[in-house]
Amino acid sequence: MAKKVLKFGGTSVGTIERILHVAKIIKKEHIAGNEVIAIVSAMSGKTNDLLEQSKAISKNFIRRELDVLLTSGEQVTSALLAGALNDIGINSRSWLNWQVPILTEGDHSNARIINMNVTRINEFLLNKGVAIIPGFQGISKKGDVTTIGRGGSDATAVAVAKIFEADSCEIYTDVDGVFSTDPNKIPVAKKIDKISYDEMLELSSVGAKVMQSSAVQTAMMYKIPLEVRSTFTDRQGTKIFSQESIDYTKSVTGVAYSKDDAKITLIGVQDKPGIAADIFEPLSKNQVNVDMVIQNISSDQKTTDITFTIKRDDFLKTNEILKNNKKIKYKKMSHNDKVSKISIVGAGMVSTPGVTYRMFRGLADEKINILAISTSEIKLSVIINEDDTLKAIKKLHTIFDLD
Repeated sequence: MAKKVLKFGGTSVGTIERILHVAKIIKKEHIAGNEVIAIVSAMSGKTNDLLEQSKAISKNFIRRELDVLLTSGEQVTSALLAGALNDIGINSRSWLNWQVPILTEGDHSNARIINMNVTRINEFLLNKGVAIIPGFQGISKKGDVTTIGRGGSDATAVAVAKIFEADSCEIYTDVDGVFSTDPNKIPVAKKIDKISYDEMLELSSVGAKVMQSSAVQTAMMYKIPLEVRSTFTDRQGTKIFSQESIDYTKSVTGVAYSKDDAKITLIGVQDKPGIAADIFEPLSKNQVNVDMVIQNISSDQKTTDITFTIKRDDFLKTNEILKNNKKIKYKKMSHNDKVSKISIVGAGMVSTPGVTYRMFRGLADEKINILAISTSEIKLSVIINEDDTLKAIKKLHTIFDLD
């Protein structure tokens, strides 16, 4: 008998028929003798609907109440799934964030799970019950409802697996697993049978939508075995575990892309020690995440240009912060929000020379201009014009033998 955490995403529970299907999956695990804790997302589209309703009330809807509003979607799914399980003879109940409780810290809309009380749910599991927990949410020390950020149900699932000492955590979605790139864009994309935590973390951070990056990071820290699999087929999914367990035959494991970025260039910035800190400190204090940074070599030793990328949704806030920053002087600012970030990821890159050249040559052959570059040990990312996204993905997928 194993203790399993099963997480079902929004498409997996998107209709009543799908919730009934999920109930059958859980029943099968339960009959096999496993202790099951299911984590559920809101039905697909529900969170966006609630966001639109909040915007209809106010463009500056108070964040505390927004968290209360948005968590209702997962709570609805929890009750429906528990009801479906009871209807087919499986003792089940839903446990809301305050009933567990799931304790969090941090800001509304971006909280972090710090602990849970395991006693009552463990007793329920020992009595052959199936526990259903809504993802994406918790409760603060003050007793306020909090949310963990978009995609937070993955983080809930991994946190539950850690705190309840589960044997495994399975992420159910609408695809068969993790693919070498987006199969909706590149039909020849192949499912990856095994991938390391490091690779999955990099892919998640640069645009792959399969798992939330913070969830992968937690799983890596505590060595929690993960599997991403389809709700709608019985095929084996993608197993995610330590790098040492994988024999690499290719330098690149996957190609990811993101259209969420914007590029900003400050032209004619005073070239002096500390100028970069003066630019980025107020951005950090205002929760603006800066990704790539490029500083040109000063030709006159007096001024330079600094280019950096941020999330597209943060552009207006960033623009205002820069305009009000009295510590810096620059001649002008240019920006481009019609860009994409294209990334190749693979643990095999560490021991394979020429990967950077092959990527750049491939893009050059397609007449794709590179606007910015960022590297890590197992990742190489570039910013390009948004219109070239599909062409770049196709080319890189081919030249790194992923077709």
